[in-house]
Amino acid sequence: MTPERRSSDATFTGNRALMLEEPLIFEIGSTQTTGVEVAEPAKVASKLGNLARSAPIGLPGLSEPETVRHYTRLSRQNYAIDLGLFPLGSCTMKHNPRLNEKMARLPGFADVHPLQPTDTVQGAFEVIHQLAHWLVTLTGMHSVAMSPKAGAHGELCGILAIKAALEAKGEGHRNVILVPESAHGTNPATAAFAGYSVEDIPATTDGRVDVAALTARLGPDVAGVMITNPNTCGLFEREMRTISDAVHAVGGFVYCDGANFNAIVGRVRPGDLGIDAMHINLHKTFSTPHGGGGPGAGPVVFSEALTPFAPLPFVEKQGEHFALVEEENAGEHHAQSFGRMVAFNGQMGMFTRALTYILSHGADGLRQVAEDSVLNANYILRSLENTLDAPFAHSGPCMHEAIFSDDGLPEGFSTIDIAKGLIDEGYHPMTMYFPLVVHGAMLVEPTETESKAALDQFIGALRSVAERAKAGDESLKSAPHFAPRRRLDETLAARKPVLVWKDPEMAEAAE
Repeated sequence: MTPERRSSDATFTGNRALMLEEPLIFEIGSTQTTGVEVAEPAKVASKLGNLARSAPIGLPGLSEPETVRHYTRLSRQNYAIDLGLFPLGSCTMKHNPRLNEKMARLPGFADVHPLQPTDTVQGAFEVIHQLAHWLVTLTGMHSVAMSPKAGAHGELCGILAIKAALEAKGEGHRNVILVPESAHGTNPATAAFAGYSVEDIPATTDGRVDVAALTARLGPDVAGVMITNPNTCGLFEREMRTISDAVHAVGGFVYCDGANFNAIVGRVRPGDLGIDAMHINLHKTFSTPHGGGGPGAGPVVFSEALTPFAPLPFVEKQGEHFALVEEENAGEHHAQSFGRMVAFNGQMGMFTRALTYILSHGADGLRQVAEDSVLNANYILRSLENTLDAPFAHSGPCMHEAIFSDDGLPEGFSTIDIAKGLIDEGYHPMTMYFPLVVHGAMLVEPTETESKAALDQFIGALRSVAERAKAGDESLKSAPHFAPRRRLDETLAARKPVLVWKDPEMAEAAE
């Protein structure tokens, strides 16, 4: 059992073997002390004006050993891809090859600065230009914007290009974006943020877009459709070309969410499916660090129709020289750009890692990435479909991820009990309650970097938890039991989060 927070007894540590009960940094140090001794600085006139600090910073002082041990202990309470399989569906949490990290740390890449003269960063520009070439080649598209920093940022980039293209044609009145229920949740949010009205398109019983419903809604007010393919039910939209042709026929554009490109890279080119814009999450398909390893990158590939409206800046090869095309030198050949997404050209570390990944895999290796990721997902689906409800198991092979539901669990047990029980088995939970088209969804994406042995171990753990629930094991309702913290009241945590630490004595006095 995990102990509660430290008691008033100074001898109580809460430690159990190698599971260390780590206090907050404010409970280790004091704001009245400092971890270093520095001579009093000479008095000089301040240049900060009204920005000068008027009160103590309020951070505790720690020595170097205290600081290092604190953050190292905290890191041991995190689950990471370097510890085991990370089953988050729709996230593609796969191993980051160390070769990529080595290349990103080379001088000239790791220390490049965005304000350097362009003549001093020709190698970096060549990396960006080469990566852009391969992204265009792999997707079968016409051009790519490298500057967006993430998937949702890339979505906004694509929608703004669509908006600019429609305005250039005098069709700025089109104000509706159609979004299938099987699309990523960021898709409708992005469209709304860009000023569009969003209308849902239902899914069929096999988890794919209802093409009849979509085509019936098309009209002169529709700017386009945002579709995720493969979709969040883990299925390939087999009628993608039909959808694209129908949208184009009424003057709209097709945006594809490319977050799941890992399942089709080297196998399918989105450009051949009639896509006009698609973002690519480099941290997913091309294995750059995910989350805390950022900042990220979400390049957007464009069709020929949208290329003139793509954002600035971008790297262009001019003879033997690479140049950065910006507003002041865009000229007539890029005069219709909708503007800038970021201050500079993107994240160099992500570009270097992604290009290293592509070149080290080659065409055959990238194709195998897709094939193995699909094989692994189907192995999980078919291994567990008789233990957990698999609502789309009848729809044929899945793509990158397998989806299960809480249907069939005894009354009183739900998805969250399965997920929390999985923590006690040593795994991070899968994605829960998404997509919304499946009640109590459990979305599992193993990726191609997991071996059969690793998959078998995970399948055994998930099957064990599911069977405990079916047997009415009440202890699941209070799981996890072996984590640093017990189960939270998630409703209270969401509605009344405590985000700022306060000294207990001061907090009590305030109350």
